[in-house]
Amino acid sequence: MSLHAQLTPEAAERLRAQKRNSTLTSLLISILTIVLIGIILGIWAMASIVVDQPDIVTYKGSSNNDDTLEKKEINPSIQRKPSAPSSAMAKVIAANTTSPTAIPVPDVDVPLPSSDFGDGDDFGAGWGTGGDGGGGGFGNIPADMRKRCSRADRLQRLAENGGNEQCEEAVMKALRWLKTKQKPNGSWGSEKPVAMTGLALLAYLGHCETPLSEEFGENVTNAMVFLVNNNMKQNGKSASDLQDKHWCYEHAIAMYALSESYTFCKQLKIEHVVPQLGEAVKAGTEWIIDNQTSAGGWDYAYNTAGRPGDSSIVAWHLQALKAASATGTKFSKIKGTVSDGLDFLENTQAKNGGFGYGFNKKPVGTSGHFTLTGAGALCFQQHKGASNSKARAGIKYIDENSKFNFANREANLYEHYYSSQAMINHGGEQWKRYNKLFRDELIKNQRDDGSWPNPGGQGSHGDPVYTVSLATLMLEVYYRFLPGTGGK
Repeated sequence: MSLHAQLTPEAAERLRAQKRNSTLTSLLISILTIVLIGIILGIWAMASIVVDQPDIVTYKGSSNNDDTLEKKEINPSIQRKPSAPSSAMAKVIAANTTSPTAIPVPDVDVPLPSSDFGDGDDFGAGWGTGGDGGGGGFGNIPADMRKRCSRADRLQRLAENGGNEQCEEAVMKALRWLKTKQKPNGSWGSEKPVAMTGLALLAYLGHCETPLSEEFGENVTNAMVFLVNNNMKQNGKSASDLQDKHWCYEHAIAMYALSESYTFCKQLKIEHVVPQLGEAVKAGTEWIIDNQTSAGGWDYAYNTAGRPGDSSIVAWHLQALKAASATGTKFSKIKGTVSDGLDFLENTQAKNGGFGYGFNKKPVGTSGHFTLTGAGALCFQQHKGASNSKARAGIKYIDENSKFNFANREANLYEHYYSSQAMINHGGEQWKRYNKLFRDELIKNQRDDGSWPNPGGQGSHGDPVYTVSLATLMLEVYYRFLPGTGGK
């Protein structure tokens, strides 16, 4: 007989209970371990992708000034393409600030002499500014702007169109001078900062300097932010002071600069860098369209019940509309608005081809010289083509009557910024003669620091930002346009 040890029923039940408890405990420990590992991995993954982003303050164009501000996040850093000899890649840094302007710049406070606009020869700029960038990524930008974006193309066009390396050197010196004069909020100038910022921004864009540019990217971005914020705070109107009747000039200049900015940013796919840039262009351009006089002009303070307007104001607005049309944004009635504006200018042209100030077809001032002829000719070229008969008549007047001499106080930058664009756009022997008139005279009068002295005389202005911006844009004209041949 064999003996076998057997568990009592009570012992067997305790053993089974112990096994169950052990199994449950092991299972629970396994689950907790997996959960803990998951939490650790999740925290690690989140830490690797979360980036603190600053806020940029933006405004709704349809709201009042005291409405609640809307905050949008921006991408705090973008890669810049080299535009200068430095090999380092810079970044646009958007920092938190209590100012309505989202991106501060180095604190430079430069007092500038005050002056007014609106004497009929205030200042003028044309269509076709752009910037630097170094080539890549600009394939979709309109051809007349894209050629500014490659240093090789710029130098080639300088050589082909009557410029030289001294022109390029002078432009770079001027842009570096402007860089030192920009204020912390992104603006330039002490009075009329919206206008001065628009002019300076156009000078940078004329060299294809964009937010991606290494040397001037922050200057360009901050200027865009200043102008957009100003426009959005005032429901689509761009002005330093809406109580100053001359704000019509500021608005047109700002729209011109912002429209060019928007074209570049859209094609480079970086429009998010400046939120509401497109909205500002849309609102500001529609304001221009909606506030034209019945005679086809624009007047001080956008008064549509007084004067028909004057050609100085009209030219700026036609430039802005040309720039806006290049953005690809749809605007109702823009073609009719442009047509009416050209009709206005046609009614200011005298028999000798010169464009006068108003319907009396007389020039500004007492000299008898039609200083607005370049403005009128350029507007017809832009919207009707270089072969337009009104433009050709203006070119003939410029060819026969232009003077440009700093020593004799005959360097009217307002007049010649328009004229330089119109003449190269026409091309031919008339352009060659005009280029010989102004190029070397402008270069030799640049100061060592990159600025120009106030030339005095008609069309001069007390703000050096104005003088430097227009002189710079004149020297950029070689690659900002596709020159004509001088033919009909």
